[in-house]
Amino acid sequence: MSDASLDAPVLSADGKPLKQSLNQALRKQKIRALILIAPLLVFVMVSFVAPIGSMLMRSVQNTAGVDYIPDLMPNVVASIKDWDPRSGETPPEEVYRGMAIDLAAAFENRSHTQLGRRFNYESPGFSSLFRSAGRPVSRWDLENDGPFKEKFLDLNDDWGNIEYWASIKANSGYYTTSYFLAAFDAERTSEGIRFKDPDQRIYQKLMLRTLGLSLLITFCTLALGYPVAWLLADLPVRTSNLLLILVLLPFWTSLLVRTSAWKILLQDQGVINNFWVWLGFAERLPLINNQTGVIIAMTHILLPFMILPLYSVMKTIPPSYLRAAKSLGASNWTAFWRVYFPQTTAGIGAGALLVFILAVGYFITPELVGGADGTFISNRIYFQFAVSGNWGLAAALGTLMLVVILVLYYIYDKLVGVDNVKLG
Repeated sequence: MSDASLDAPVLSADGKPLKQSLNQALRKQKIRALILIAPLLVFVMVSFVAPIGSMLMRSVQNTAGVDYIPDLMPNVVASIKDWDPRSGETPPEEVYRGMAIDLAAAFENRSHTQLGRRFNYESPGFSSLFRSAGRPVSRWDLENDGPFKEKFLDLNDDWGNIEYWASIKANSGYYTTSYFLAAFDAERTSEGIRFKDPDQRIYQKLMLRTLGLSLLITFCTLALGYPVAWLLADLPVRTSNLLLILVLLPFWTSLLVRTSAWKILLQDQGVINNFWVWLGFAERLPLINNQTGVIIAMTHILLPFMILPLYSVMKTIPPSYLRAAKSLGASNWTAFWRVYFPQTTAGIGAGALLVFILAVGYFITPELVGGADGTFISNRIYFQFAVSGNWGLAAALGTLMLVVILVLYYIYDKLVGVDNVKLG
């Protein structure tokens, strides 16, 4: 064979170089795979990535309504830069003049109330201050009247409050950290950033309560779900399928209906307390509007999410393993603990992770049966979003919860390993 024939490129059936044909075929496979997953990718982007991105932006955007603070108060933002709140003196005259110009313009655009509401999140009292000053300031002669500092103080002495002006200065940019400070129960004063008094740290308490109760609920579902899953895996297929339907039956009932049923069962004159009194006990059990009610109701609601992963893993464990261990002299406990239990850790990990993440974000059940002592951080997020209208703080709290979950997920991955988790 000649050297020329050895150097000639290998051709495919259609006469093209083999390498080129392989690259074209590989490119077509990639395009075909992309087309197949495109609907799912679009769905994930629209329903998951975009809302999370919007939440992250909301948590740092410094807006009043739809407009940014620097766009609504350009004169104040420009003139207050050189003022130092730590000086102990109120801002100079040009800052008050800028406030008069900006407040008059905001009154004409009907945005002065939104400004007051925005700064009221930082310092209570701002809302009424802006609302009451809007109409009088709009009647001032901004070219000839003055000094404006005295005119503002005549309207309300709070216009001389340094803390108010320090709040305006600290939140005069397009982006702010105030929402995250509030989420950590901290506040910015004229002297700097500090934590609130211990009795006023609401969100730290709610965060610890949410994580603690979620862990306890996860443990309760594991303690109750493990024997049930073991029984389902050990019974004949026909019987286990029938019992599995009973496990799945709660999914066919509305979550609101199940929670309302627990509210009826757990109340002071409910079925459980009446049965307790019938047994001969004098005092009724406090089961509603507290953490006990939340644990009971959420354990029942989330129990199937623990049973199903456990059952799917236990079903794959051959019963002969336990019989072999016993035939070699192991007791029932030793055979279970040394042979059976280690093989179920994948199901335990999957169920625990699933239940914990669901429990952390639960809203309806703590709201209905938890009362003041059993509410979760999700209930406060809803309050800030729907009732108070403070979307920035609600977004900051949601972002904080997302970070906490991701950190716990990372720790779980390092200790247990996500690769060891099996859902079936």
